[in-house]
Amino acid sequence: ATSERYYRERSRTVCYLSAEYLLGPHLGSVLDNLGLLEEARSAMAALGHNLDALLAEEAEPGLGNGGLGRLAACFMDALATLQVPTIGYGIRYEFGIFEQAIRDGWQVELTDKWLARGNPWEIARPEITFDVALGGHTEPSTDAAGRYRVRWAPERVVRGVAYDTMIAGYRVDTTNMLRLWKAEAVQSFDIQSFNRGDYWAAVEDKVDSENITKVLYPNDEPAAGKRLRLEQQYFFVSCSLRDMIRIFLQRDADLTALPAKYAVQLNDTHPAIAVAELMRLLVDEHGMDWEPAWQVTRATFAYTNHTLLAEALETWPVALLGAVLPRHLEIIYEINRRFLAEVHERFPGDDGRIRRLSLIDETGERRVRMAHLAVTGSHAVNGVARLHSTLLAGTVLRDFAELWPERFHNVTNGVTPRRFLAQANPRLAALLTEAAGDGWQTDMQRLRQLEPLADDPAFQQRWRAARRSNRIDLAAVVRNRTGVTIDPDALLDVQVKRIHEYKRQHLNVLRLITLHQRLRGGLEPDAPPRTVLFAGKSAPGYRMAKLVIKLIHAVAATVNSDQLTNDRLRVVFLPDYNVKHAMPVLAAADLSEQISTAGMEASGTGNMKLAMNGALTIGTLDGANVEIREAVGAEHFFLFGLRAEEVAARRAAGYAPQEEAARDAELAEALQLLAAGAYSRGDTELFRPLVEPLRSHDPYLVLADYRAYVDTQRAVGRVYADAARWTRMSILTTARSGYFSADRAISDYCRTIWGIGDREETSA
Repeated sequence: ATSERYYRERSRTVCYLSAEYLLGPHLGSVLDNLGLLEEARSAMAALGHNLDALLAEEAEPGLGNGGLGRLAACFMDALATLQVPTIGYGIRYEFGIFEQAIRDGWQVELTDKWLARGNPWEIARPEITFDVALGGHTEPSTDAAGRYRVRWAPERVVRGVAYDTMIAGYRVDTTNMLRLWKAEAVQSFDIQSFNRGDYWAAVEDKVDSENITKVLYPNDEPAAGKRLRLEQQYFFVSCSLRDMIRIFLQRDADLTALPAKYAVQLNDTHPAIAVAELMRLLVDEHGMDWEPAWQVTRATFAYTNHTLLAEALETWPVALLGAVLPRHLEIIYEINRRFLAEVHERFPGDDGRIRRLSLIDETGERRVRMAHLAVTGSHAVNGVARLHSTLLAGTVLRDFAELWPERFHNVTNGVTPRRFLAQANPRLAALLTEAAGDGWQTDMQRLRQLEPLADDPAFQQRWRAARRSNRIDLAAVVRNRTGVTIDPDALLDVQVKRIHEYKRQHLNVLRLITLHQRLRGGLEPDAPPRTVLFAGKSAPGYRMAKLVIKLIHAVAATVNSDQLTNDRLRVVFLPDYNVKHAMPVLAAADLSEQISTAGMEASGTGNMKLAMNGALTIGTLDGANVEIREAVGAEHFFLFGLRAEEVAARRAAGYAPQEEAARDAELAEALQLLAAGAYSRGDTELFRPLVEPLRSHDPYLVLADYRAYVDTQRAVGRVYADAARWTRMSILTTARSGYFSADRAISDYCRTIWGIGDREETSA
């Protein structure tokens, strides 16, 4: 019915191109969105079954890794709830990135067989297929009208088959579609090779083709992995764009009207090759001249940047891109030639600017800059938090922002309160509904009605009771999954996110070592009991992040076995963090650790989920922390550390981390204890690769922020000891978190980026 309505109304459709969709289990979310959750619970109980036990059985779709994929899933939920015509496009990975196991404190990657028992939520669409070319060479020619034309003669062809997942809006008659592509061989079995006895050759094409959608983010350290990842990105982009054109041509013939039908959002640089692919389709396949094709392309695409980290801004070696996509390399060269001519006209003689803006990086191995391609081929570019957007336009993409300031926007991220508050935290959700009325799930502004109750002793008591019950539930989960017993009455201090040096889990660990030593020495007699919980995955090839996971486990083993202190400090690492495992953590957390180096985190979404659930934040002024602090009130946010501009100034002045250790005895002691093997059973070599870089150059300014962090953590303990004050801050944090709803973010996209309707900011 939704599809027929969109067709009848000729609606402009958002097409969201994302390499990840971290959807989480479907059943609970779908039942809640349809208003059937309690009915299902009662029906199951009547049959002698527990709905929660059934929900726990559902496999989590292995279609995403972290914040990028979870954001895409939140946006799909919000788009359906706001009834915005949408098709999400992505890849149907056979295996997710990996399941994380911990062996002797080390991360071990296990195959994520999420499809082992099938996927009842998808609808196979074998009638919707596209043959995707790869490799080969191009052949130029002139057509009958004397126009230059190019034919691509590929080396191999892979078939993309559509699989659809329905995304139901919350309590509305709208169901949007997530279309994922699976790679198959055009010819899956060569009977002649088989009959000759060459059994591998008989299935070789099938294996090579299906590898493209075999696993999320294949390790790109080896050359074969790089090639596979490029093929993966192009495969889903080509299928998606051709599907859009197929739908468009069902009722329109003039492709110059494509931007009136579609607003295509590039979620980070993974789908950036879409710019060259749409040009190829329009010029080579549909006979359009270059200039009108370029106008269509620019008007169709918009680009969301998610990172300020240079290594995360994808580039591809020219030689590799030319080998895999020879026609696209020619198109990128032509886009670049015309673009740099425009730059030269605007800034004559500025060769440095031309080098910086070029789509081709000429320093060292020549590489195609995919972020530059995305910016050049889009009519709008946005960052995902106010600070991130400012830094993006002032640093990484500064030259583009000076060239086209009108294209740059900010849309601060948001998360869906349906899954991450209503479903994750039913006890708190019931209190919210009682206090603010039903409807806050789609109008988070209503939670402001909690503010007068923040000082009500009876309401505070019920708030604390709900949160304690959540901690009891989490303690059972932790015991079952790790064997560690935690105190439900202790302050629950959580850092749950991807393991990365810029997110500074190792700063947290240094603080833990200091706290442990203070407790052993009787120096913090008034510190409340505390459980520090970590969770997150390291990329398989990221050795330093893996060492950080080992460090957390080593410190946890020492702290938890210390009879002098383990009634006041416990450390736990919850393995295989995903949407399902996040839910009890979000519901129970008291303190949210958002301690990245200022200027490094684009936005963050875990910070938003935890704040919605009433966790107070300790953090730097980084990413969306800036806006969270403004929203909840500076007095309800534990701020520490250098600002982004101070970080830049320290680096420019020649930051010397050894000086930080020299003037801070506790910091020097923590580093020395690690180096001496005090937390590694006497092994003095294990953590040397981590300690020595901190002492010598400390790229993420861990030592510079250590003292402020330790002192602020002491302030956290003092505030937590005052139950009424802490509870008041927790209630107000939830009450003022409405801005961080995905519904508000999508309303912003509709208004500022996509030009769709005049949607109210229902949850601003």
